[in-house]
This record gives sequence, C-alpha cells and structure tokens, in this order.
Amino acid sequence: MIAGNKLITFVALLTFVCLGIAATRPAPQKLRNLKVLPKDISDEKLDSIMQTYNVALGVKCGFCHVPNRILKDQLDFAADGEPMKEEARRMITMTIAINKENFWHNKNTEPAYLNTVHCNTCHRGEAFPEH
Repeated sequence: MIAGNKLITFVALLTFVCLGIAATRPAPQKLRNLKVLPKDISDEKLDSIMQTYNVALGVKCGFCHVPNRILKDQLDFAADGEPMKEEARRMITMTIAINKENFWHNKNTEPAYLNTVHCNTCHRGEAFPEH
C-alpha cells in the first residue's frame, strides 16, 4: 500500500514537472516571410505595426495578404501572392530610407521603428492617396 502511494505521488510530481517545463517554453512562432522588417521582431510588435498600416491606409489585412488555400476564412500572412504586399514592402523601405537619411538621430534605434515620417504622413487613411 505504501509503495503504491509513493508511485502515485512520484507520477503526479513527474507530471507537474513536465507540465511546468512545457509551460515555460515559448510558443512556436507563426510562419513568417519578413523581407524588410527585422526578422527577430516580436509577434506583438509586428501586429502593432500591421495595425498601424491598417489605420494609416484605411484597409484591412486582406489588402496585402491572400486567403489561406485550405482555410478560406483565414489569411496566409507568409504568402506573396498579392502584388500589394510587394508594394507595401517598397513603401516601408522608402519610409525607412527617408527617416534614416533625414531624421535618424538616435543610432541605437532601428530605422524600421522610427516614427518621424510614416504611412499616415501621406496616406491619411486612404489606400491610394491623391498627392
């Protein structure tokens, strides 16, 4: 009887240790296809930047991202099937260059994170600004 209780206690402790180890491991990152933004950007920062683009251009995520081939109600964020995605990369590169060449004073800040000239500077909530 005592041996059975020790075995149950040992198995329970082992289970809790394994669950604790599993809980401390970071979740696997989503599939990414970053060509302009830093490859080590956090999910939170990437989502924040993308939401900023949505507001600045007055668009939703599907403006640059194609539907998932299997799950049609979801987007495939890593795919390059939408030409607007490459145009967005070109615009991000342009904005980074403008900031870096004209306003980049803090050399400890990545130019991709500067907020001097940004999408809303020209777009002002319009996907295709007139000026």
